[in-house]
Formats: sequence, C-alpha cells, structure tokens
Amino acid sequence: MSILELTAVELGKKIKDKEITVVEATKAALEQIKAVEGDVHGYVSYDEESALKRAEEVQKGIDDGTYTGPLAGVPMAIKDNICTKGYTTTCSSKILENFVPTYSAQAVENLIKEGVVFLGKTNMDEFAMGSTTETSAYGVTKNPWDLEKVPGGSSGGSAAAVAANECFMALGSDTGGSIRQPASYCGVTGIKPTYGTVSRYGLIAYGSSLDQIGPLAKDVTDCATLLEAIASYDEKDSTSVKLESYDFTSALKDDVKGMKIGIPKDYFGEGLDEEVKEAVLAAAKTLEEKGAIVEEFDLGLVEYAIPAYYVIAAAEASSNLSRFDGVKYGYRAKDYEGLHNMYKKTRSEGFGAEVKRRIMLGSFVLSSGYYDAYYLKALRTKALIKKEFDKAFEKYDVILGPVAPTTAPKLGDSLSDPIKMYLGDIYTISVNLAGLPGISLPCGKDKNGMPIGLQLIGDCFNEKKIIQAAYTFEQTRAYEAPAIAKGGAK
Repeated sequence: MSILELTAVELGKKIKDKEITVVEATKAALEQIKAVEGDVHGYVSYDEESALKRAEEVQKGIDDGTYTGPLAGVPMAIKDNICTKGYTTTCSSKILENFVPTYSAQAVENLIKEGVVFLGKTNMDEFAMGSTTETSAYGVTKNPWDLEKVPGGSSGGSAAAVAANECFMALGSDTGGSIRQPASYCGVTGIKPTYGTVSRYGLIAYGSSLDQIGPLAKDVTDCATLLEAIASYDEKDSTSVKLESYDFTSALKDDVKGMKIGIPKDYFGEGLDEEVKEAVLAAAKTLEEKGAIVEEFDLGLVEYAIPAYYVIAAAEASSNLSRFDGVKYGYRAKDYEGLHNMYKKTRSEGFGAEVKRRIMLGSFVLSSGYYDAYYLKALRTKALIKKEFDKAFEKYDVILGPVAPTTAPKLGDSLSDPIKMYLGDIYTISVNLAGLPGISLPCGKDKNGMPIGLQLIGDCFNEKKIIQAAYTFEQTRAYEAPAIAKGGAK
C-alpha cells in the first residue's frame, strides 16, 4: 500500500510508530500534486519549500513529544477563504489577488497546535458563491472521477484534492452545502458542523449567519478526528458556543440498534435522479438491516428553503463584501477619477459575474421598501424551517436523504443557467438555515461511474449521532479512489 492510499488517521499512526517520516509523507503528497494538478487544478497555490520546512519542524516536535495527537505530521490543504498568516488568501477572487493575512483563522491555529503540515490553499467558487468551483478567478477545478465534470462547490478544490490524493484531508466551509455537495460529487466524506461549533474567526465571510468551517477527508474517522481538532470555543467569534465536550471520535461505533432514522417524503419527489434515489434508499435499507428504525415522514416548508436562503445569503453577502473597495487591501483599479469612480471601477474589475449578481440581489432586498417584503419575510421563514426540524427531532435521532438531486454535471452546464445551479442546493441549504450538523458520505455510483452521496442530518450539537450512523453505514463498504488518484496524471 502506498503512502497516498492511507487515510489521515492511518498515516498519523504510522508516523507515530516511526514507520513513515513526516517529510516522506509530505514529499509523497507534493509529488502527487505535481503529477495531477495540471488535470485537476485543486489548488490555487501550494508552497513546496515551506511545506517541507514545516514537515522537518513537526518531525522534531513528534520526536520530542510536543505533538502527540492523531493527526500530527499529516499533510493537508486549506480552502482559500480561510486566513493563513503569511500565505496569500484570495477567496479565488481577483479583488484579493495580493492579500496576505497578518493572522491565521482560529481553526488553523488549532491545527498548528496539533502539528499538521499545510500544503497549500485550495480552489473554490469566488467568495464561496457557486456550486461548481467554476466561478473562481483562477480557473476551473475538475472532478477527479471525470475531468469533464464539475467537482461541486464552493469547496470543490478541497474535495477534489482529497479525492485525487493531493492531500490526506482538507478544510472547507459550508454556507448552503459547500462541504457536503462537493464531497458527494467527488466520492469523499465531509461534515458541516452545528453553527457555532467551529470558530468563524479568520473565515472570510459570505453569509455570516450561515457559514461554518468543516472537514473533508476520505472517511468518517478522518472527518471526526479533524473536527475534534478544529472545534473549540473562541471569544473572538461572538457566535462561538462553549460546549461541554469536543469529543467526536468516541461516536465511531458500528452500532445503530434502536436508532430512529426519519426519511422526509418531500426529499424524494420530482427532480431527484432515479439512480440517486435508489442508492440513498438502499443505504437506508442497509441501516435498517443493522438495527435502525427507519420511517418516512413529512418535513414541511422544504420548497421555501431555496428562496429564503438566497435572500438571506445575498443580503449578508452584499453587506460583508462592501469592505472590498480598493482602499484598505486587495486589488485597486489603475485608472480612475475621484473616490467614487475608484470604488466603482475596482469592484467592477475585481468581482466576477456571480458575485456581482448576489451583491445586487442582496442590496435590492435590503433596500428601503423591499426590506420588509423580502428580507424580514425570509428571516421569518428561516425560523419556521427551524421549527419544522425541531418537531422532526422530537421523534427521530437522524434525518436521512440525498445530498444533491443528481451526480456531478458537466463543466459549463450549470453556469449557463444560474437558477438551475441554485435549485441544486435543495437538500443542503435548510441545514444551514436551521444551523444543524450534516454529513455527506459515498453510498454508490451511477451508470457512468460517478459517486453518489448520502446525507445524514442531526439536531443541533448532536454531531455524534450522525457520525455514529455514518460510521456504521461506512463499515458495509470500502473506500474507492478515482483512477487518477492511483496512477498520477491521465
């Protein structure tokens, strides 16, 4: 078995047992990046020199007992909207092409203490706005399973890098499905934690009431271990929640006896691809055979989730992105006359079409006369959706459903019809609106060999239940990597 085929936790154990050095593991990942990056384009930037230097430092730390955690020495990637001190952080946008943060995100600080090795920053939809990683200013990321398909988004670079063995694990961010949907398309596992579990300090904001940083990796064990490393209370983030315990790995048990799993009928109506439906229901059957109690139920208000989400997210985006004006940092237009013209030209040249579309929509719904009609109504809908989930969780431990209506579409298909792209978020966004935890893991493939994802949703701060159900299901199948991950470039 080559180093690259190991999971993050398996690699961490081999490093601890002195079977593999940190430098060897880092070199293996860097070699793979060089071999497949021309095809996949999972990274915006990677730094060989600093990764190897860090690998040497970490090895010393492991040898002298400074780093003792399960992920010490494991090479990983970070989504390009998560600040890393001294490294360019662009949000895959021209407007931040030269932005080098003076501090790291709290999640990154936590990982530095764990002794992980950072390889580079992964490509994403510009400012996390998109579901395909095609809106990046630095080129399109391709799905390692089929280079003519999208990897999903906005954390498509992170998911593709994990699937193509360009790193052992990665951080993504999830505003409306941006970890779970690319995990589903790329055949890897991703967790969106409960809102407030992982600090948002240092995450460049898109929709502040919806954004969460979370892990992407090959399996549930890696994701639970990485989540344990990044989750913490942080007083620098006013939405951070102090939990009694940040232990998620104790839920890695092959046992769902007596667990109540609800399947929303509303998730299996029109628009859902037949092969996806079959694979997800087969997964439910597997869990039932292992002792879970599986029932169908009605989850109301699902059809209102998309309009409510896009009103709220766009409103928050228009407010959050107003700071990128060419004055304090980032790109500034070269020729302009006066301050207002400089703002106008900088933002026109610096932002891509999808970001401009959402800023305009957000500014419109927040404007005088429309605020009550759209924004306040969307906030009320959000509260009602949360109530529906609360009602469901009085009866069920976990809700099971698809991650996306189809497998990965062809490159260019979604961008030609933004509404179609927005509708692809139907199964993921209500989790963000309600602040719940969700996990996506592979549960099959379609006739073209493209991965299908299974989504498990839990009640607030009940990550352990979805981890346990996901781990139990995962024991029934082996992890499969795409051909490009095994043989380098095609």
